[in-house]
Amino acid sequence: MSYFAAAVVRDDSGWTAAEVSLRGATDIDEVADRLRDVDQEADVSLLFVEADDAYLVILRLDEGEDLRVFGSDSAFAEESRLGSLLVGDLKTSVTGLDGDEEPRPAAGGDDETEQPVVDPEADPVGDADLLANLGISAQKLLTLCTHEGMLPADVTAEICEVLGCVDEVEELREV
Repeated sequence: MSYFAAAVVRDDSGWTAAEVSLRGATDIDEVADRLRDVDQEADVSLLFVEADDAYLVILRLDEGEDLRVFGSDSAFAEESRLGSLLVGDLKTSVTGLDGDEEPRPAAGGDDETEQPVVDPEADPVGDADLLANLGISAQKLLTLCTHEGMLPADVTAEICEVLGCVDEVEELREV
């Protein structure tokens, strides 16, 4: 299993990015500790874990606390030890909008009632709303993760574009 793990952290000076090794991690709490270690004083810390061009997991810490996790597909837990470590304990399938959220048109769609449909082959799990206050709604995240032809790296790039840290993450890929 090949993976890429990039942390992006925001403090008063803006976003910075660092690659994070998950080698030897024994549980999700240890992964969270490695994310905290990137910047102990960060207001927001995000970890994007892309595996085998098939799976994306996003972890979020606010001021080093309250770990929130989203996985693009629960099958990742069955595919590898890393997947089991990151999303194996997530029981909440994410199937679409919460009842109180307004439907949004699909990208490029002209019909106001058109709504992206979650890929029936994927089973997103966890907290799809973890990026909502950063400009990526749960529906947008689900749409990105289930859009045909989108690789995990593409999803990470789209999210980081909205956040304003895409250059920092792309520099890590080039190393």
